[in-house]
Amino acid sequence: MEDKKRPLFMISVVSEMFHIHPQTLRLYEREGLICPKRVGRARLYSQEDLERLRMILRLTKELGVNRAGVDIIIRMRRRLEVLHREMEDMMAHLERDLRKEFEERIRRFFEEE
Repeated sequence: MEDKKRPLFMISVVSEMFHIHPQTLRLYEREGLICPKRVGRARLYSQEDLERLRMILRLTKELGVNRAGVDIIIRMRRRLEVLHREMEDMMAHLERDLRKEFEERIRRFFEEE
């Protein structure tokens, strides 16, 4: 399994990959839109950082969203992901409870015979 959080790419490589100036990456970091890992003074970007950067650039360049809007979208996506995980956990819990209840009913049914 690939670790998407593992820092691999230096700022110069990322700026070339996305055809943006390194200062743009630093600005996005200052504004909290991306959070590369630090190794000494060097910024290292993970695959997850690249995916987020791709989304940021699509929102800003293709869809015309300003950085404040991007920040709101990122925070809302994060909240949605948390809610989605909580819902999945709740559904799994309900399924376990329903399964137990169903098994108990079957057991009682066969005990009555």
